[in-house]
Amino acid sequence: MSLLAIDVGNTRLKWALYDAPRPAAKLLAHGAQFLENIETLADGDWSNLPAPSHVIGCVVAGDTVRRRVAEQLELWDVDPQWVVSTVEEAGVVNGYDHPARLGSDRWVAMIGARQRLLRRGSRRPCIVVMVGTAVTVEALDKEGRFLGGIILPGHGIMLRALESGTAGLHVPTGDVRDFPTNTSDALTSGGTFAIAGAVQRMKDNLQRHCDEEPVCFMTGGAGWKMAPSMSTSFELIESLVFDGLLEIAFSRFVQEA
Repeated sequence: MSLLAIDVGNTRLKWALYDAPRPAAKLLAHGAQFLENIETLADGDWSNLPAPSHVIGCVVAGDTVRRRVAEQLELWDVDPQWVVSTVEEAGVVNGYDHPARLGSDRWVAMIGARQRLLRRGSRRPCIVVMVGTAVTVEALDKEGRFLGGIILPGHGIMLRALESGTAGLHVPTGDVRDFPTNTSDALTSGGTFAIAGAVQRMKDNLQRHCDEEPVCFMTGGAGWKMAPSMSTSFELIESLVFDGLLEIAFSRFVQEA
């Protein structure tokens, strides 16, 4: 009873095939495609895969992209389930003012983080950082309640905003320096420090609220770029969204069966 899990972000589609819809399932195959290449999946990446028993995914790129992915999934006789944020699921309670408006990738990543802690026997508060086209920083208390989160632009958006709003500012990507002495390094360092500072601020807020130091998980395609510059201790986990999708799939396809 295999599972194809799909994470459709603003830039890329990531997919992973597992041997079962359950946490810690064996990974059989995985890959990624930029959104402009979605139409190649059925004849390319997915053409030699065994037909999955179930498909589950989250999409933040909009309904048009979701329909394009669904067309590629017609390769197999299986109906995909697309995760939307709800009031509560898989041990996480949604504290958003309008729960359904919370980005599904944020919701799924928090579920993955919460379940990862529970499997360790830990009930500490938790920060979940996703570094991609945009950056999100979420706060979960030790009971699994999502208290709230922040959204800020990723490195690329920051740079493009500065280039479009500042005359003559068109420079290559620089390096992160403690004391930048050229414009390229100043831009790269500024964006990196902004993200690192936002994470530290959320950690401080959550620690003050819960009176306990939180665990911090980081994920996302650009997480590795942030890793050397973080002032907050953290764990970099590439599969956090897929961890959440596996947990949701287990509750939907196995426990409810």
